Amino acid sequence: MSRIQTTCPRCRQPILAEVQQLFDNNTDPTAKQRLLSRSTNSARCQACGYEGLVSTPIVYHDPDKELLLTFFPSELGLPVNEQEKQIGPLINQVVNALPAEKRKGYLFQPQTMFTYQTLLDKVLEADGITKEMIEAQQKRVGLIQRLLTTPKPEDRSTIIAQENALVDGAFFTILSTIIESAAMQGDEKSAQLLNEIQSQLLQETEVGKKLLAQSIETQSALKALQEASKNGLTREVLLDTLIGLKSDSSLTTIVSLTRSGLDYQFFQLLSEKIDQDNSDKKQSLIDLRDKLLNITREIDNEMQKRLGEGAKLLNSILSESDLEQAVKKHLPELDEFFSQAVQTEFEAAHQKGDLERIEKIQKVIKIIEKESAPPPEIELIQKLIDTADEPARLKILEENSALITDQLLVAINSIIAEGESRKQAPELLESLRGVYKLVLRFNMEKNLKK
Repeated sequence: MSRIQTTCPRCRQPILAEVQQLFDNNTDPTAKQRLLSRSTNSARCQACGYEGLVSTPIVYHDPDKELLLTFFPSELGLPVNEQEKQIGPLINQVVNALPAEKRKGYLFQPQTMFTYQTLLDKVLEADGITKEMIEAQQKRVGLIQRLLTTPKPEDRSTIIAQENALVDGAFFTILSTIIESAAMQGDEKSAQLLNEIQSQLLQETEVGKKLLAQSIETQSALKALQEASKNGLTREVLLDTLIGLKSDSSLTTIVSLTRSGLDYQFFQLLSEKIDQDNSDKKQSLIDLRDKLLNITREIDNEMQKRLGEGAKLLNSILSESDLEQAVKKHLPELDEFFSQAVQTEFEAAHQKGDLERIEKIQKVIKIIEKESAPPPEIELIQKLIDTADEPARLKILEENSALITDQLLVAINSIIAEGESRKQAPELLESLRGVYKLVLRFNMEKNLKK
């Protein structure tokens, strides 16, 4: 990212802007997200207050999708040869960042996008998100905004009835995400209003009523499982719980939580129950068995897929000459499936006696542990919180004197402010305030000694 001087499109005054021209998923896993979120290449004019995107050439690269896109704003008014002079070096960066074996034909045939929106649509299309899907999403968001600006419940009811077709499962997913976002940002007023709107939608729409009923049923099943678990969850209890469920969504939820219990013995128990049943419920038990087999098969397939992706990612990292750089590049992608793949591959390497692979995997593990470790300042704050005795706290501060700086005080203050906005436990906040006062005093004394 670089800082450039450009002209405000509204008042024509010179303005400074941070611009990014290359979005390469190969070297930056967050590139796609930043492009789609429009969080880059924006500027604000102090003279007239204009805020918007900066006109700049863009190159987007996704090696997994074999996608290389270019965009040159027409408003810059440059001839084709000048455009190529600016785009060419960016494409060279993309090619040079790839090892020779990964340089494929698509790199030499970049696709030209004539508008910024077309560029975004192409990126989304590669992920299976069509223009129609985006438009439908925008309509759902628009409906939520209308409901937010309508204070009276009776007026919201009228809007809900008019736009009932937009209120589907996807709508409730978006609404839940917005509610979570408002809560995380400490916007209690918006979060409360959104929760009220959600409750109203659950009661006044057919989809909402179904979701509410499923939620109640699932919660009831979970409660039953929790109660049963107190005395040990047996296959018999699990089977009785699953038989009592009425919706497929509740069934899927419970099965996903108890997958390990649905083994050969469980299905044998269910089959025996079917064989012994001569009532009109027999067919429903057969249908249940079919559903359970399908759900478990889907769960197992998804697990195998995720484990395969974890193993593929590990092998990709191990193939790199700079392991540390490779791990850092893929750090956001390292999940529990990757960890399982690491363990599996490590054991396999041991069995084969592959010392080189064992050493590489051990290096990867050490790099992950290093990168995942919290900063020493955060560790220090946590240690001080866990230590209630003041003399013991002072000893910790003396042992970590180099970390006691104005920046540490700012960090503690920020944590307190965030905790207050999220209404964290009063005892935790009080402990943090005590830590802040002690660190402040220690820092002042240290500065006086200097």
